[in-house]
Amino acid sequence: MARIAAESLIERLAEWGVDTVFGLPGDGINGIMEGLRRHRERVRFVLVHHEEAAAFMATGYAKATGRIGVCLATSGPGGIHLLNGLYDAKLDHVPVLAITGMQETSVLGTGYQQEVHLDKLFADVAEYNMMISNPAQLPSLVDLAIRTSYARRGVSHLTLPNDIQVAEAGADPYEQVAPARPPQTSPVYLQSPGIPRQEDVEWAAEVLNRAERPAILVGQGALHARDEVLAVAEALGAPVVKTLPGKAVVPDDSPYTTGGIGLLGTRPSEELMDEADVLFMVGTNFPYSKFLPEPGKTRVVQFEAEPTRAGARIATDVPVVCDAKEGLAALLPLLSRRDGNAHLAKYQKMMAKWRADMDALEDPDRDPIAPQYAMSVVDRLAADDAILTCDSGTIATWAARHWTIRGEREFYLSGTLATMAPGLPYAIAMQHAFPGRQVIAYVGDGGFSMLMAEFLTAVQQRLPVKVVINNNNSLGQILWEQMVLGYPEHGVRYEQPEADFAAWARACGGFGAKITKSGDVAPAIQQALAHDGPALVDVDVNPNEPPMPGKVSYDQAKSFAQAFLKGQPHKAAIATTLFKDRIRKLMD
Repeated sequence: MARIAAESLIERLAEWGVDTVFGLPGDGINGIMEGLRRHRERVRFVLVHHEEAAAFMATGYAKATGRIGVCLATSGPGGIHLLNGLYDAKLDHVPVLAITGMQETSVLGTGYQQEVHLDKLFADVAEYNMMISNPAQLPSLVDLAIRTSYARRGVSHLTLPNDIQVAEAGADPYEQVAPARPPQTSPVYLQSPGIPRQEDVEWAAEVLNRAERPAILVGQGALHARDEVLAVAEALGAPVVKTLPGKAVVPDDSPYTTGGIGLLGTRPSEELMDEADVLFMVGTNFPYSKFLPEPGKTRVVQFEAEPTRAGARIATDVPVVCDAKEGLAALLPLLSRRDGNAHLAKYQKMMAKWRADMDALEDPDRDPIAPQYAMSVVDRLAADDAILTCDSGTIATWAARHWTIRGEREFYLSGTLATMAPGLPYAIAMQHAFPGRQVIAYVGDGGFSMLMAEFLTAVQQRLPVKVVINNNNSLGQILWEQMVLGYPEHGVRYEQPEADFAAWARACGGFGAKITKSGDVAPAIQQALAHDGPALVDVDVNPNEPPMPGKVSYDQAKSFAQAFLKGQPHKAAIATTLFKDRIRKLMD
């Protein structure tokens, strides 16, 4: 049997260490599917129910493993469906390779069925983007695509016309007139050095050593540098603030952390940003600059792997281009250690109060069920090396504040794109990558309903992923965002009947439990976590529980009041919930 060009593609993927491709077949990629069939012992194909989910899976796989994630879609509409998941990879800077089909070269430009020039469509999302027009380009362009994704921490895209896929591997049907041969490359990527320049590190140390009220802000670029971050925090006596994608950088019970930042963050973190005289940013491009110190008020040191992102959000006095782990290791010997630091002690006391306030909201006796309580049950029962994936919305607030990073726990969500629906696809991909670990998708009813067919994928793939749905029968985050602008909510609550997602889980052949009473939450989640297979717990939570910011500003309170005055529906229920939350904090 003659080797076809698609085999050159699949063989090279395997040589790069790719063992999984997430996708959906179509007549635009039959040649590639044949290549996968012929090499199914080396590269497994995970059949999904929607191409968007395939792209999310590739992105989630890359986030959790650091290795390139690969997704596959057919020509035209299949490739179009990949885009949302690919933008998630682009904006969160993870390596993903998208492979798509294209119409045969002889009919391109004729308006043939499903003729969408995906290379043009993907021009913005992809760092490397090429249509294969000659079998001789393979496998070298695979090498270039994957190297580019690793080097630039983003998306690469290869699209292969149908006739190229099934052509003889390595065939070069054209006469060569240029003074060059088809490239011969190797599946090798050399990581660029991450060690900073010595003069830059000394400059950073000088500024940090002079700080009286230092603060450290860490992001996902420091996820591999936990020990170094904690050592620098100890040396400086500096509290550590974490962006949400960087939540797992240090444990949540560490005496050095003040938790998150931004609307989903903590009051101590906000006050620290106001008080700090030196801010040390490590591995973060935190976009919400209103939560950072005012320009000119605070000196800023930044360790950033990508030169173009240094100083992108706030004026940086000392920008240092380096890997977070290597940069901190080089910095540590130059720092002057501080003992008995009153600055750190102050924020430790504030965090003790914050944690007590959060514990008070995890009340099992509330009716309707408090979303904080449901999340706290997951937190209490999950393994110390569990992976939690999350969708965007109010659920991100509950996870940020009530999912405790301890041991080897991890946490993933769509950080910058903040798209709905990645939680379940992420979990499926991460369960493939880590079959021995507990993987839990904590999602909202809005996001889950978008890609709920992928629960069937989990059942069919025999993956023991666990899904906990925070079901408020609404698009909760948008509801509160409308009110914070001073507008009464509109168009954000779904009509009755509410969905019973547990019934869907059981119909798929998995475990499913529908929970409407607080007393049933813990037994159901415990049963789901113990179930030998995919399991789903659909929890009806209080739809009128607002995800309040850590520190409410005057303008936010004023806008909230204006929404009430302008005719906010459900205002009595919302006011009652707010009042009860306040009482619980005072009583704790």
